[in-house]
Amino acid sequence: MKIVKFLFLIFILLQTPIKVNSSENIKTSLEQGKKLIFIRHAYAPGSGDPSNFNIKNCATQRNLNQRGKDQAQKIKFFFQKNNVQVDHVVSSEWCRCKETASIVFADNYKTKSFLNSFYEERFSKNKDRQIMELKEYIKKWKGKKNLVLITHYVVISEMLNISTTSGEIVISDKNYNVIERLKISY
Repeated sequence: MKIVKFLFLIFILLQTPIKVNSSENIKTSLEQGKKLIFIRHAYAPGSGDPSNFNIKNCATQRNLNQRGKDQAQKIKFFFQKNNVQVDHVVSSEWCRCKETASIVFADNYKTKSFLNSFYEERFSKNKDRQIMELKEYIKKWKGKKNLVLITHYVVISEMLNISTTSGEIVISDKNYNVIERLKISY
C-alpha cells in the first residue's frame, strides 16, 4: 500500500510542472502580442438554432444559460488575471457570441458577419465567403497586441482544423498555427 501511495505522490508531483509550464506558455505567448485569440462562445444548451431563428431577435436563438454566463465570467477572469492586452474584440452577430463578448469585454467589441455560424444547411452557403472575409480581415490586421475573435465551433474548426468545446480559448499565430489551448469549465 505504501508503494501505491508513493507512486501516486510521484505521479502528482510530475504532473504539476507541466501544468505550470503550460500556464506560463499561455501567458508568455499573449504578452508577446500579435496573436489571434479564438473563443468559442460560452455554453448555450442545445445544438443549432430554432427554425424561427432571427439574427435581430435573441428570443429566437439558442442563448447562454446561467452556466454559460458563469463560464463567460471565468473567461473574463482569465483575461483580467493575465492582463491580456487586446487590440480589438470581434464577435459573431449571434446573440450567444455577443453575450459572451459583453460579459468578458463589457461591450468593447464589434460584430462581423464573417464570424457567424454556418453550421446548419440554411447558413452553409455563406461558408466560403465568410472564411475568405475573415482571412482578409486577419491579413489586414496590423495590431501589436492581440486580436480576439468570438465565434462558433464551425468557424474555429474551419480556420484551425480543430474541435473546440464551449468557452474554449485557442491562441494561434497569423498563419493559423495553434500555439495554446485553454478549456474553461462551465
